[in-house]
Amino acid sequence: MSVTTQITSVLNGTIQAVKSIIPLNLEMSKPLLINEPFLQQGIGVLIGMTGDVRGRLIIEGNSDAIGRIGETMFGMMLEGEMLESFAAELGNMIAGNLATQLTVDKIVMDISPPTVLVGETKIYGFKKAIQLPITIEADKTIHIILMIES
Repeated sequence: MSVTTQITSVLNGTIQAVKSIIPLNLEMSKPLLINEPFLQQGIGVLIGMTGDVRGRLIIEGNSDAIGRIGETMFGMMLEGEMLESFAAELGNMIAGNLATQLTVDKIVMDISPPTVLVGETKIYGFKKAIQLPITIEADKTIHIILMIES
């Protein structure tokens, strides 16, 4: 399978995973190609990908966006350590669902435990990445960043 086909499968699987996990109105924007460093400014979760697909998946957004997802899923506002813990679990749910989605295309992907990123963080170690902006309920945005090694 070519790298382009693999990236397309991962991107499509990510979109499906996000739609199936987050129970809110979502609007997917056009994926963007980004260069290093990636500057994360709110709350993020980094998950490593191994197997046929190698790289990293980052889900990031500000506290309001991640908190809104948590409030919808758990019925209460999340703050502080609970919000950070929720971000890790959200990353696990999306990455796990992505790994399941990829089995349809006969792609094996395993995931690492999540690493939570809080505050301003610069991420290096990749040449190019795909950023998928997702608008939640018309006024909050999260970003999915796929750093796939070729």
